[in-house]
Amino acid sequence: MKKRITYLMSMLFLALPILSISAWAGEHEKDEDRLKNSGTVLKEILDIPDDIPQDLLDKADCVVVFPSVLKAAFVVGGSYGRGAMSCRQSQDFKGHWGAPTMMALEGGSFGFQIGGDATDFVLLVMNERGASGILSSKVKLGVDASVAAGPVGRDASAETDATLRADILGYSRARGAFAGIALEGSTIRPDGGANEQIYGQKIPAQQIVRSGKVAIPLAAQKLVSTLDVKTGGHKS
Repeated sequence: MKKRITYLMSMLFLALPILSISAWAGEHEKDEDRLKNSGTVLKEILDIPDDIPQDLLDKADCVVVFPSVLKAAFVVGGSYGRGAMSCRQSQDFKGHWGAPTMMALEGGSFGFQIGGDATDFVLLVMNERGASGILSSKVKLGVDASVAAGPVGRDASAETDATLRADILGYSRARGAFAGIALEGSTIRPDGGANEQIYGQKIPAQQIVRSGKVAIPLAAQKLVSTLDVKTGGHKS
């Protein structure tokens, strides 16, 4: 009996590293797919000029994409949407778009507004205050950072009071319909675990986005290249 137990314990110790590697590989693949999907969603949205006004896109310091967020995820507490955020490089946000940090979106009353289908969210971060807050810690939209529904349409005016004051502008796409959405009450934060999976080590979100020294992962190429192609020079 003791020999059998010893044998089983030995087999377990041998299997644990294999199981750990398999689990890590599975999570890595999921996060890579999420990053690729963020790029696909952003390209689809920006390929339609009547969605996000070009003037606002050119003024944004950062862009956050959350692909396929489900209403059901918010009905059950603890579930959340995941995506990625890329910012313009240099301290004044006037450079090219850089390596993204993975992000998490949690809670919020919008969960009862978007129906049962998957909904994609795009957030434009319009100033350094909003960007720095998001990169540093969990931010509650409408409390720690002001948020407004972004105007829609090629000729939509970007000079409204809401867009002038808001740190963040929100957009949603569900069932092919595109609209501005405020997302007040939800929280957004860097996803440290997903960043470790993507970059292979623990790197603070601020360093990934702002240092200019972190290489853009292959899975993020579509996201970053879409921003480079679809936006002009940064407008203040």
